[in-house]
Amino acid sequence: MSRSACILLVDDNRLDVELTLDAFREARLSNSIQVAENGQQALDYLFGANEYGDRARFPLPDLILLDLKMPGIDGFDVLRLIKDAPLLKRIPIVILTSSREEGDRALSYDTGANSYLVKPVSFTGFVDVVRRVGDYWLTLNVGPPSSEPCP
Repeated sequence: MSRSACILLVDDNRLDVELTLDAFREARLSNSIQVAENGQQALDYLFGANEYGDRARFPLPDLILLDLKMPGIDGFDVLRLIKDAPLLKRIPIVILTSSREEGDRALSYDTGANSYLVKPVSFTGFVDVVRRVGDYWLTLNVGPPSSEPCP
């Protein structure tokens, strides 16, 4: 990838968001990270609705890190809507959740998730997961062609 990848982090837990952002800094990954605090905000961002209409400021992400358990529009609904949208369905989605439930994992993959990761308890473990996500999804993986380039 010739430019820094755009990442959309979708998580309603402010502490988890800060932990994830800190882990990206600690892992020395300099990707552009946009944060959506709930499912509706994620959908607005992805579909360019409301304040997210400017794609120069809010580019389509190259990767989505998606929490499942959110009030209102949960991660499963967000996942379904993304995978049903022709412009968005090729964006890789990594579920990043605290849920170890087999049913959540099965439904995530059945709905189109590309990966399912359980959030580690320790910060060191979290940094390791973030580093591996960066190594694989943002470096090694050759993604599908996008319908709309990210600047």
